[in-house]
Amino acid sequence: MPRVAIGVYGLQRWFDGDFAGVIDIVRRSDEKGVDQVSITDHVVMGEHLENYPYGPFRDPLTCPWYEPITVLGALAGATKTIRLSMGILIAPLRPAVLLAKQLATLDVMSRGRVDAGLGLGWQKEEYDAAGVPWEGRYARMEEQVKVCKALWSEAPAAFHGKTVDFEKIHAYPRPVQDPLPIWFGLAPTEKNFARIAALGDGWIPMENDAEKLAPMVDNLRAAFHAAGRDPAKIDVRVVAPYVFRADYTCDLDATLAKVPALVEAGATVVEFHPLYLCSGPDDLDRFLDAILVLKAAR
Repeated sequence: MPRVAIGVYGLQRWFDGDFAGVIDIVRRSDEKGVDQVSITDHVVMGEHLENYPYGPFRDPLTCPWYEPITVLGALAGATKTIRLSMGILIAPLRPAVLLAKQLATLDVMSRGRVDAGLGLGWQKEEYDAAGVPWEGRYARMEEQVKVCKALWSEAPAAFHGKTVDFEKIHAYPRPVQDPLPIWFGLAPTEKNFARIAALGDGWIPMENDAEKLAPMVDNLRAAFHAAGRDPAKIDVRVVAPYVFRADYTCDLDATLAKVPALVEAGATVVEFHPLYLCSGPDDLDRFLDAILVLKAAR
């Protein structure tokens, strides 16, 4: 059965907007045995929410989006074993050398618990506000990852690309993990699977219908095989397919019943959002015990 992750999206609502209270939620999840925690990234928001490609965007412009590396640094100091990830970090909005430094520092602070989840986002306005070209963002992210790998393994390091160029650069500290796992949240296309196989260790798909997911994972495995890499080592983190009742509350038991099919389709990590599946901090232990049954069934 899969590893279990929680997403901290929206949990400040449990604490009247005080996101610092979420640290205790993650600490308790760590103590209980949750494998991974994930946080979503938006640096800024544009007003064209209708451009969201996955259906209606339900959050208002006033919704706070906390910077993932900052939050995960705080969580690193409050936890011991839970792995720290993003779903996803919009990589091109950070300079490549800064991204390398941030991830390496977080890995050192957490003693080797980072699973970097990188992606591109969906808002051109976010890129415009950051002064980063929207065009060429795929190539920019590829070069970022190559820069990270160079700075984490070489000194002096050199890189000569289209978006990054340097010579005789030294960057310390290096990550504790060698290699530091890099997962990509990218659409299920042949080109993207080739990118993941060339540069990554895992995939974070939006799809969570097991029947649709299975052939996508097969294609990803084929890309790994073509790249000379072991398909059995691919990680795939999928958000559980939530089952909603007529009153729009989430049915946790019905949701959990769908997980075995996800695992059969290739999911290695299943993510749950307490905001939807748990009524609040007082209900947390019941929620965690229920999702951790998946681990006990391994």
